[in-house]
Amino acid sequence: MWIHARRLGVRWLLLPTLLSLAAVAPEMALAQVARMELIPFQTTTLTDQEFLVGKREGKPATIAGELRIPTPGTARLPAVVLAHGSGGIGASMEDWVLLLNGAGVATFVIDSFTGRGLVDVRNDQSQLGRLAGVVDVYRALELLGKHPRIDPRRIAVMGFSRGGQAALYASVKRFQRMHGPADAAFALYVPFYADCMTTYIGDDDVTSKPIRMFHGTADDWSPAAPCRAYVERLRKGGKDVVLTEYPDAHHAFDGATRKEPVKLEKAQTVRHCQLREVEGGRIVNGQTGKAFTYDDPCVERGTTVAFNEKARAAAQKAVLEIVVALASAK
Repeated sequence: MWIHARRLGVRWLLLPTLLSLAAVAPEMALAQVARMELIPFQTTTLTDQEFLVGKREGKPATIAGELRIPTPGTARLPAVVLAHGSGGIGASMEDWVLLLNGAGVATFVIDSFTGRGLVDVRNDQSQLGRLAGVVDVYRALELLGKHPRIDPRRIAVMGFSRGGQAALYASVKRFQRMHGPADAAFALYVPFYADCMTTYIGDDDVTSKPIRMFHGTADDWSPAAPCRAYVERLRKGGKDVVLTEYPDAHHAFDGATRKEPVKLEKAQTVRHCQLREVEGGRIVNGQTGKAFTYDDPCVERGTTVAFNEKARAAAQKAVLEIVVALASAK
């Protein structure tokens, strides 16, 4: 834990109550929300190559986020930016919002698709660059940092799958310099089942802020092993990063609406690709040395998503602990 437990005060003592509230009475957690705002904001749609060479002026896009402020008054609150996966905002996002709001933390759920005319990119990932989400979370950080109810020093980013990749690589200093706000930074990074299949130039030079990653060992969409290797590289450099893996948990293990495993027969996965960035911001297949596209032979179809109650409960508890620590930071 990056903040000692004794600094958490009353909120630490209330942790079991908050977990119970989120688990058995979500309608009560929702009732704690004092205000909801739907906020459109400007971002840029960049290809991965444009992102990697530092281009800032790409195709403009107006997307939106839902801000929930859990308590009335004028006090500035901690906040979590939440980034969705390739299927858009799913029902499981609401569970996380309720959990965080119940802990007194504001939430800002980004919709990266609707404003770009997208609904679902699971079967065709080429519709949007993988790193476009990093730009989106940076613009959300910039927006929230100016909101009168949000403490700009206590904003975290949390993402799932494609959104988890955005939450993870938003921590890279090179990307922060090229695309992030000049006067703001996230205080915490929480990627869930992120894609770690690509090695970027300088991706081991990340923020000194905590990075807390969560993954399932049975994930056949974005396997945990490459994230394990990436975390090892970061830890050798003295970075504050932890990867928590849950046995027998699949991709999207926190989605309680799916009681049985679901096979997504057409969903694209790069689980057997070895991708790396080379000069000029190009992504190449490390096995062939050729430019990568989603027509590459290493790209496969067919992935599994499955709810895992034990993993979900453990992940909720872990996230609540680190976010309560963020909320208690001064």
